[in-house]
Amino acid sequence: MNPLFECKNLVKRYGDATVVNDVSFQIAPGECLGVIGPNGAGKTTTLRMCLGLSSPESGSVHAFGLQMPQDALAIKARLGVVSQFDTLDPDFTCAENLMVFGRYFGMKKAEIAQRIPQLLEFAALTHKADAKPGQLSGGMKRRLSLARALINNPDVLLLDEPTTGLDPQARHLMWERLQQLLQQGKSILLTTHFMDEAERLCDRLLVLDHGQKIAEGTPRDLITQHLEPDVVEVFGNGAMALLDSPLRSLAQRVETSGETVFFYTVDAAPLLQALNAHAGLRTLHRPANLEDLFLKLTGRQIREEG
Repeated sequence: MNPLFECKNLVKRYGDATVVNDVSFQIAPGECLGVIGPNGAGKTTTLRMCLGLSSPESGSVHAFGLQMPQDALAIKARLGVVSQFDTLDPDFTCAENLMVFGRYFGMKKAEIAQRIPQLLEFAALTHKADAKPGQLSGGMKRRLSLARALINNPDVLLLDEPTTGLDPQARHLMWERLQQLLQQGKSILLTTHFMDEAERLCDRLLVLDHGQKIAEGTPRDLITQHLEPDVVEVFGNGAMALLDSPLRSLAQRVETSGETVFFYTVDAAPLLQALNAHAGLRTLHRPANLEDLFLKLTGRQIREEG
């Protein structure tokens, strides 16, 4: 199946810094591709090049058989975008925000008016049609931004960290709406810092670090490829002393974060049995997950913005 959206060998520099370095990927119809990576990995810059908002030094962006930037208007007419930050017009009601945005696409007022009730219902905002964004919660604003991005019935949605800052209930409702769109056949390019979000929504993942693609595949395949299947977390008084104890040999890999020791192993039973002799310690035994993958590939050091 031909991809709806394809980026080939994208390179972007700012001064002497190469922020995106030879990044390529494809998005198939009905697929959700997640882009994950630490701050400064190049996620948002890649998204900006996909939208024609930033020109690459080299490489290309193709969508729907067209190419950026030559066919930018025709491509954007089939895209929906939810940016990382709120861009709703505070002076317009929810319904008016949708109407004005639809006009940007050259849609007729009658056509937009017909879509507004459906989109407000989809966003669970029918009761807020006449409210202005300042009267909405954070979750409501994000759902309104998503509804606005759907006004032109796009084939591909580009979402830049769409649930950042939302409480768990609002995030789950947003996930439910995005899953509905995937079931309808929409394609999604999603950047996120939430590994549970990536595992829940994404068919495939692209891992970026320092502007380069360092891994790509399905969430489960990436976990199997890069990680041991079992993780035992140990914390409490004396946990750090285990780093110099014989227990270290019972795991294939050991890492620390704060006062917690992470044992990565293919068989947790001998380690758990040995830990029974350390009554003051607390343990958590679980399967390896995307967060473990993220930390192994990109490191545990905090990356500050800017």
